[in-house]
Parts: sequence; structure tokens; C-alpha cells
Amino acid sequence: MQHNIFTTMRSLKLIDGCKGTQVYALNPSAPTTGGGGAAPAGGGGVGDKLLHHIHEHLRASSIRSKSNRSFQSNVVAETLLPYGLPVTDLLEPQIEPCLKSVNFVETLADVYRRIENCPQFEKSEVYLEQCAIFRGLSDPKLFRRSLRSARQHAVDVHTKVVLSAWLRFERREDELIGSSAMDCCGRNIECPKANLVSGYDPESVYDHCMCSRAPREEADDEILMGDEECSTSEEDGDMSFCIGDDEIRCIRYNIASLSRPFKAMLYGNYTESRREKINFSHNGISVAGMRAAEIFSRTRKLDCFDPHIVLELLSLANKFCCDEMKSACDAHLASLVCDMESAILFIEHGWEETAYLLVAACLQVFLRELPNSIHNPSVIRFFCSSEAKERLAMVGHASFVLYYFLSQIAMEEDMKSNTTVMLLERLGECATTAWEKQLAFHQLGCVMLERKEYKDAQRWFEAAAEAGHIYSSVGIARAKYKRGHKYTAYKLMNSLISDYTPVGWMYQERSLYCIGKERMTDLNTATEMDPTLSYPYKYRAVLMLEENKIGAAISEIDKIIGFKVSPDCLELRAWFSIAQEDYEGALRDVRALLTLDPNYFMFHGKMHGDHLVELLRHNVQQWSQADCWMQLYDRWSSVDDIGSLAVVHHMLSNDPGKSLLRFRQSLLLLRLNCQKAAMRSLRLARNHSTSEHERLVYEGWILYDTGHREEALAKAEESISVQRSFEAFFLKAYALADSSLDQESSLYVIQLLEEALRCPSDGLRKGQALNNLGSVYVDCDKLDLAADCYMNALDIKHTRAHQGLARVYHLKDQRKAAYDEMTKLIDKARNNASAYEKRSEYCDRDMAKSDLSMATQLDPLRTYPYRYRAAVLMDDHKEAEAIAELTKAIAFKLDLQLLHLRAAFYDSMGEYVSTLRDCEAALCLDPSHADTLELYNKARERADEPQSERARRP
Repeated sequence: MQHNIFTTMRSLKLIDGCKGTQVYALNPSAPTTGGGGAAPAGGGGVGDKLLHHIHEHLRASSIRSKSNRSFQSNVVAETLLPYGLPVTDLLEPQIEPCLKSVNFVETLADVYRRIENCPQFEKSEVYLEQCAIFRGLSDPKLFRRSLRSARQHAVDVHTKVVLSAWLRFERREDELIGSSAMDCCGRNIECPKANLVSGYDPESVYDHCMCSRAPREEADDEILMGDEECSTSEEDGDMSFCIGDDEIRCIRYNIASLSRPFKAMLYGNYTESRREKINFSHNGISVAGMRAAEIFSRTRKLDCFDPHIVLELLSLANKFCCDEMKSACDAHLASLVCDMESAILFIEHGWEETAYLLVAACLQVFLRELPNSIHNPSVIRFFCSSEAKERLAMVGHASFVLYYFLSQIAMEEDMKSNTTVMLLERLGECATTAWEKQLAFHQLGCVMLERKEYKDAQRWFEAAAEAGHIYSSVGIARAKYKRGHKYTAYKLMNSLISDYTPVGWMYQERSLYCIGKERMTDLNTATEMDPTLSYPYKYRAVLMLEENKIGAAISEIDKIIGFKVSPDCLELRAWFSIAQEDYEGALRDVRALLTLDPNYFMFHGKMHGDHLVELLRHNVQQWSQADCWMQLYDRWSSVDDIGSLAVVHHMLSNDPGKSLLRFRQSLLLLRLNCQKAAMRSLRLARNHSTSEHERLVYEGWILYDTGHREEALAKAEESISVQRSFEAFFLKAYALADSSLDQESSLYVIQLLEEALRCPSDGLRKGQALNNLGSVYVDCDKLDLAADCYMNALDIKHTRAHQGLARVYHLKDQRKAAYDEMTKLIDKARNNASAYEKRSEYCDRDMAKSDLSMATQLDPLRTYPYRYRAAVLMDDHKEAEAIAELTKAIAFKLDLQLLHLRAAFYDSMGEYVSTLRDCEAALCLDPSHADTLELYNKARERADEPQSERARRP
């Protein structure tokens, strides 16, 4: 569906923004206070003082009359001066801890070619490299898809265990109440039992697993058989092993068949071969263990033995090279590892006896328990030290992919911790290829920079740059600057801009080492080349604040918040609003910020956001829950997503267990491209569900949002079987509509949406269902029915329905009416970039250019305006300008449609090398894109043609 609340563009990267790292330094001229956080109640700490000062200011400001007193004397000197204001000199952009290329298109094209051309058994490694590249892009779906591909092509058990645990972690199932780390998702790709089966079978990974399908009859047969086979027949034995005073009768041939050493002992030139009784007292095995060995020699089974007996057999197998028995013991013990306690117990035995599968099973538990297990000292000691890594290596379980996974989680949990450093050091030791070294060394540099260990940071950044990671030069420059070598840092960034095709982050970094107009020029150039960089907006806004231009500062930070929401920018705007005494605006932003990161600390880490909410809310109008619903309707209908988030946060503070509100919250976060926060809200909605059918719906949305469409449909159907509800029918309709619909499928989706509308729900959701129903009617060419749906949606203030109605008018050839509908949407919507973009389709070229220019200004991430302008230039035979228009956007947004269109332009110009490169980069983003595949194959044929034949083609 084209007009729905669940947009598929979830691109905001929040890993670093949501860790509570603040960007506003304290004013160095402000009085200092002891301690870095709030003291306990009654302790008189910094937090208490801040609460007192802010409260006093807010109380005073609520009773004093309006006056022309300046901001400096009224706010800063009176209240906030002890804690400082954000100052430009101490603002810094973050160095991203990921692979970042100076030419992402070429990098993606290269990875695609290598995936297509490498041997099957090596594909998993190349997909892992693709994962690392996608980690630096803004769309988490790309990373997850690549991670699934890496798991699909995994060959060995170790890689399967790590990648499956990583896939599970991406869904954060540890946050689902009632779920166990070893629960199976139902598919081989994440099944803990299937992971322990070695071998390459990429076609079966998405099949249903067999872990819960063991026939009962077969199990009963095994039990009966085991009872018979576990008895030893004294009459059949032709020799004995003596342990102390006990004799274990054995069949010589069977024991000899266990290994070549046993065969040599019993049938070779040793004295034992001529003895009926052999003393076995000094071989470290008990009587029970030796009896078990005798039984295994006959049955090749271990099912009737206790674990400690199997461990004895494993030790015996190692001593006498009994490969078959060792493999059987290894697999049997691995099947017994089911929780943290057993994993911690068995892993030591696995290491000691080099039991590959047993260690894999223990490792799997540790990894599937992440992130909790990373805080368990008993677990983390198995990974962090060089000695631990060597022990893992000896048993075949030390790898780059393992430490890549562990280090990413450690960085999310605590960037500065010793655990993070040690895991990254192990990652560097496991790195062999160039990209692995680049990533490990660069991330070590980022961590050392955070820890203020600048000399070490510089050393690691230099190692990453030497391995080929050009972006690490930014880290080198920053570390040099921190060590007092500002001019050296400037020269380094200057040479980078000269040596490579410049990109926005180069100018952003160089601006740190400039002053005055030169700095502003670099920042403006950075924004022009990459409008998604937040630092230039923040710097310009704080500079305006320093000049007492608060309104201008808010307008500047509004520019980026309008299309890219992040906690640091919301915090900055809240600070400005407090300075302007707009407490409602400040409260709105703090509530929205806390939705993105519930643990965020304001004012450079001095106050938890919840405390500021408490201070601010007493100085704004108080709302009842009924008032909140009315406010939510108003903001939702005006497409004010941040305002809507704030209202929902307010409502949840009164009713934190309301799953419906958590679900509403997730919808808003998805509209704002905050997928990580949206998934957290969905998990909370699921955990607070009061009924089974409701829980199933939320689990379905979680599965759908992480790429498991079929499983999501199954959840919806299960929910409907329990109780018919709006949300269950809506989920099923939505999931079915997420593909190319034929006539029959479209009719079924219509039926499902009509069923949803017959079920109880509120106007917000019914408006969405009506809007989606109208879209399906349009696709089925039932325009009058579609118009009715859109009109009904507008009657309940679903403002986005103006866009659907405009589409109907356009298809009816009523362009003026379509234009007017979009104008209404522009007037009503607070976030109206998409409305300007859509209105451009219903007007002449000059007006369209104006609307698209406004759309780009409001949201530079929207790609249609660039494609339209490029197409117009191409029609006017301005090929170079058309290519430049697309290239400008591709530099900061790697979009499939942009790459495909530029490839088509290159193809029309006969530049087949560039065509192939852009096609390959596009196919790296979506390998199944039919139009790009067709263009790619044609371009390859033409590129292979002799020059003479190419010249003759019309």
C-alpha cells in the first residue's frame, strides 16, 4: 500500500544517539560543581542543586510580568548560568564507529561483483563484509537482510551459531517477557539445534525446522532398545579390562574397532594382544565409564548414560584417538546444553577435551543471552583476554565474526568500558583481510577517543588508515587536535579534500580547525554536500544563541528536526525553548526525546530527562486523559508527529501499562524513521498485552518489521482465530498487500480491511484503514469507492486522505481538484514535504519545480524531486547537468531509484562502464530489482560488443 502509516523508509541510526552521550559542553566560565550526576535525595548533590535552580526559575517566571529584560540577564544569569549554556567552541561532531567510504557507490559495486563471482563456500564472508558496509548506512533493513544472507551461506557450525544469535539479537527477543534464549523461531535459520549441524545447505535455511517434531513412537523405541543394549553379556566377552578389583568383560573385536591405537593394542605386537585380562587402572577411567565404553563398542549409542559418564568417554576417546566415539560424545553433550548454568559448567570440559560441538553449544547459549550475558563475569572471562581467545582458537571457535558481534554489543552497552576495549583488541587480532583490519582498528580508535586516551586513539586510527580506511584520517586529525596540534589536523583534512572527491564530512571536520568566516564557509559547504549531517545545524544554532537570536536558533535546528529526528537535536531545541520561556515547546521536545531514549540525561549529563519533565509540567496547562486524547487527535490530524509523540508520552506517564498507547507510539516512531525506538515500543506493547489475541498481533508486527512476513501472517491468523479484532485484520491485510497484488489478492485485502472496519477501534486507526482501503480501490480502478473511503477518512480528521483523494481526482482527469486537495494538505500538515512533492504532479512545469524545490528544502532525503529535475534536464539534452543532479543526492543518500536512473542515463549516453557500476551498486541494495537487472544484463552485452558493432547501432 502506498498510503499507510507504516512507511518502509526506517532509516534513522540511533545506536550512538540513544546512548545518552551529550553534545553540549558546559560554559567554561561557569562555576564548577563536584560530581557528574545527581546525588541521592537529601545529599545536596549537583542534581539537587540543578533541580532547585530550575524550579526557582520556572516558579519565578510563572508569576513575573512580561518585560523587555534581555535573555542574558533574565535566564542565564538568573538560573542556568551555574550549569552553562551550549557553546560553539566545545561542540564536536561524532566520529562514526563504522566503515565509511569516500566512494560508497564504487564500494557497493565491488561487493556485489565479489558476491556474484566468489565460490559458494566463501559467500558468507563477503556477505559479512557487506553487513559492515551497510552498518554505516541509514537503513537497518539492509543490514538485517545482509546478515540473513551471511547466515544462509554459512558452512561451519561456529559461523551458524554466531550469525543466528546475531539475527535473534537484532529482534531483541531478550526483552520479550516469557521468552527463553533457546526458544526456536520455527525456521532452520535461527533454530539452535539446526545451528549445530555442519554442512552447506543454503536452500533449506528458511524451511521449518525439525527440532520439535520427533515422533513419539521413535522415542519410545529408543528407550526400550536402550534398556536391552545397556546390559552386558558376560558370556559374549572374550577379554576383560581390569580396573582395581573390577573386571569389565568386552568383545576384543568391538573394542579394537574403536580406534587404531586400540586395534594395535589388542591385535598388534603388544603383550596386551596375548592377554585375556588387561590392567586399565591407570588410564583415568572409572569402572562405570569402561562399562559404558564396552556398550558403545557394541551399540554406538550413548542415550542411556549420565553426562559425567559421557564426559569420561570423551576423555577416553581423546586419549586413544577414538574419533567416532569422540564425535558421538561431543554431539550428545552438546544436546544437553540448554541454559546458562549448563553452558558455564560444560564449556571448561569442552575446552579441555577440544570438543568442537560442545563448545559451540555453550557459545550459543552465551550469545543468545546477549546483551545480559556480557555483564556476567563468569561468561565474559571466556572471551576478553588473549588467553581466552587462544583457548577458543584451539577448539575452532575464535573468529572475526564472533568478536565483531560481541564488540558491537559492548559498544552499544558502554563505549568506554574495559570490556569493550578488550573485545575490540581481540577483534583486531582475528582480523586478516583489509576491511577487517580497517573496521577493528577504526573502532578501537573511536573507543580510545571517547576514553580521552588520545595517543592510543591516534595510533589505532593511523593503523586503520594504513589498512586503507580513508575516513580514519578524521580520527587522526581529531586525536592530533586533542593533543594540541591544531594546525597539523587542519593540514591533514586539507590534503584529504585535495586528494579525493570531496564529501560533506571532510568539510565538517575541517571546520573544527578553522575560525570565523572560514569555519562558517566549511560548515555551509558541508550542509550543501550532505544536508543529513547534524553538526553544522547545531553549530549555527548555538552561534545564534550566543548572539541572543533565540528565534533564529530554533529555526535553524528546526531544519534538521524536520526530516531527521535525534535526541541531541531535540535536547538543543528544548534548551532554546526554555531560554525563550516557551515551556510547552520545551516539554514537548523533552517528552519526544525520552521516547527515543528513556535514559537520556539533559544539560550535559546533569539531569535525567524525567526530572526536567516534572519541573516543566507544573508551568504548563494540565491535561486529563480525555484532554490528551483530544490533543492526540489534533496533532495526528495536523501531521505533527513530534507533538503526537509528546502527547502519547504524557498519556503513558499516567498509564504506563497501556499496550494500545505503546502501539500508537511505535506507529509514530516508524513515521519518523526511528525504527529502533519503534521496535522497543512494540516489544513493550507486546509485554503489556492483557489478552492473547492482542499479544499475537504485536508479535506479528514485530516479525513483519524485521522481515518475517510469512510468520507475521501466521500470527495475524492465529489472533483472528482467538478473537476477531480490528488490529488482527489490519495486520493481515497490510502484510498481504506488501507485494504485487493481482485482482484476486486485491479483493481479499479489501475484504480484510472491511472486516477490520466492522470491529471496534478508534478514529485514528479507522482513518488509517479507510485510507488503505481507498488505495486498494484505486489500484483496482474503483475510483468512486476509493473517493468514498477518502472522504470518510477526512470526516474523522485523517488528514493524509487528502493525498489519496487528490490521486482519485487526477485519475479522473480533474487536475485542478487534485491540486486543491494537496494544497489543503499543505495548509493542514505540520510536516508537509511529501505534500509539496505530491502536489507537483498536478501542476505545470514551473509550478512543479517550485513545489519540488520546497520539498527538497524541507526534506532533502526525499528522492523524487532529484529524479524529476534530472529527467527534465535529460529531456532538455543537458546530460551533464542531469547526471550532476543525481550525483549530488547519491552522495548523501544511496537510493535504489537514484542509482537506477543514473545508470539508465549513462546507458543512453553509451557510458557502459558507469552504467554497470551504478547497476551493481543498486543490485547490492536490492539484488532482485527487476528493472535494474534488465538494464544490467543489456549493458553487459553492449560492453562486450566490439567497438565497430557499437558504432553501427542506431
